[in-house]
Amino acid sequence: MKTPKRHTITAALPYANGPLHLGHLAGVYISADIYARFLRSNGEDVAFICGSDEHGAAITLRAKKENKSPKEIVDEYHFSNKDIFEKLGISFDIYDRTSSKHHHETAQELFLEMDKKGAFVKKESEQYFDEEYQQFLADRYITGQCPKCGYQNAYGDQCEKCGSALSSSELIHPISTLSGKSPQLKSTTHWYLPLDRHEKWLSDWIQKGIYNGEQVHSPENWKNQVVGQCMSWIKAGLQPRAITRDLDWGVSVPVQDGEGKVLYVWFDAPIGYISATKKWANENGKSWEDYWKSKDTNLVHFLAKDNIVFHTIIFPAILSELDGYILPTNVPANEFLNLEGQKLSTSRNWAVWGKDYITEFPNQEDILRYVLCSIAPENKDSDFSWKDFQARNNNELCSIFGNFVNRTLVLTKKYYNRVTPSRNNLLKVDIELLKTIKETPENIAQAISSFRFRDAQGEAMKLARAGNKYLADTEPWKLIKTDPERVKTIMNISLQITANLAIVFEPFMPKKALELAELLNINLPRWDQAGKDQLINENHIINEPRILFQKIEDEKIDEQIKKLKNKGQKSNKYPPMKDEITFDEFSKMDLRVGTITAAEKIEKADKLLKLTVDTGIDVRTVVSGIAEHFKPQEVIGQKVSILLNLTPRKIRGVESQGMILMAETEKGELAFISPTKEIDTGNTIR
Repeated sequence: MKTPKRHTITAALPYANGPLHLGHLAGVYISADIYARFLRSNGEDVAFICGSDEHGAAITLRAKKENKSPKEIVDEYHFSNKDIFEKLGISFDIYDRTSSKHHHETAQELFLEMDKKGAFVKKESEQYFDEEYQQFLADRYITGQCPKCGYQNAYGDQCEKCGSALSSSELIHPISTLSGKSPQLKSTTHWYLPLDRHEKWLSDWIQKGIYNGEQVHSPENWKNQVVGQCMSWIKAGLQPRAITRDLDWGVSVPVQDGEGKVLYVWFDAPIGYISATKKWANENGKSWEDYWKSKDTNLVHFLAKDNIVFHTIIFPAILSELDGYILPTNVPANEFLNLEGQKLSTSRNWAVWGKDYITEFPNQEDILRYVLCSIAPENKDSDFSWKDFQARNNNELCSIFGNFVNRTLVLTKKYYNRVTPSRNNLLKVDIELLKTIKETPENIAQAISSFRFRDAQGEAMKLARAGNKYLADTEPWKLIKTDPERVKTIMNISLQITANLAIVFEPFMPKKALELAELLNINLPRWDQAGKDQLINENHIINEPRILFQKIEDEKIDEQIKKLKNKGQKSNKYPPMKDEITFDEFSKMDLRVGTITAAEKIEKADKLLKLTVDTGIDVRTVVSGIAEHFKPQEVIGQKVSILLNLTPRKIRGVESQGMILMAETEKGELAFISPTKEIDTGNTIR
């Protein structure tokens, strides 16, 4: 394989239908930015591409919910998310948007090129249609039970629990998210990408790195979970996938019989990488084709695991049908980030939003970058907690990195009036430390090149630890009275470590790296200078010392934990959700409308009432713990919800043949679950 002359780096386009949270940042954007910054520091030619994904059913669903137009929704979140990325130092070369005219034109051009080559199959099929809303339902307008894992709220295109890609026709008990009713099947015509034609070469490309007879990537460098998910799809047999939808928001299908149809978002969105590159190249006097059609270019997609198949099967299949496009050399997808031991949930507001962090932790964006890299879910799901965030800041950045830098700068000012001293007569401890300085950037580079960003940042922190230990062991504040010449050497080496820390931490904490370079009164050196032990010349004057990192107090963290729990868990007044059950398990429950015909207290049991319930199919006895809330005479004639097929059991000597369903408030008050309109006893509940 050739050494690449240039690099096209893409970060998954975030949907412009909601704000960014820490899961997004840890899953995709921090890692992608570290990689891009590292390559740029090495003098590489980099195009770092991203933008807002502004089409698809998720956008229109949000618009309907908020009574806005799709354009209003995407405008709000495009600019909000772009601002967050900029403040966090995510160094995109362009942050574009798929609603732009130039993107629509590019997507339509590529569709027509593929259509002309016979890359699609056009066919009529039955699609789900909502009679109440009189429209065909895009995949995200349909939910139901996943046929593979049983998850009850899978979407029509993907199960977000098990990650399986689906078609809406596979869902069990599908429901329209518009009307809440079961949709009907209705005939419509669409264009399909016949993925089954691509199975053989995709398998060779993913497993062997071979494409068109050439070795184009090293499969041993791909993550196991990426290869595993891809091959699971392929071994199950790839099926034709519709690349058009019956919608009025998106890229119009540019053929005569495409009226009322748009390109499916998973055809349209990845083309956004190409259209954005075209715009960026045009504005910067470059050729966009160098970044998408040259075999000398290294194409890498950064994304989370729920997007793997779209970037390793569907998008490559699209690119293979176009003239001269390269395929990705790696797709280093991350797993998911959890929050305080629970899955992130935007619907429950169980999330830390990027905008909130920037507002509440001003000028501490790099702290978040450091922590999210430290816990990045590179090979398995990981967890963010506020206490761990605080500990990593206080115990690592402040007590190790910051402590070493502050000691070095303060002692240089105190002993030499900020003038860099000379060094001479190196001892063994000095020589060993100089070796560590030299090896550190090599270790970091190796880890970053293997997409092991946690390890890479850890190697950078090892240098700070080594510097901290060096000062603690040599104790220049004691030696200054007995061996001032020795102190000069110690402080000179400490300044060289500090300069190297500025270089090696730049990909991870770019703002702090620049701040550190400014403290040293130097321009931030590039990566080829890292590892050198004379970056600060003798007699060079550094600037006034100041603290690089501030400790985060308990009160600040307690405030964040309280805020999170209040928003996401409603002050914990409600119990957490129980373990999920499958639809088959639920369908075994026989729930009916019943009527209480008699009630009496059970002796020596203050909480229990013995109820006689007419279930429509029989009359049975149920023991219910509601005596503290209702008098017997109050419940006679009450319509109730009853679970019939619960195994009978004796309670205080009375056999109970079912269970009455009750709702309980946070104060422990009970209420019957009853029909809201007149309904006969014996009717089923489902």
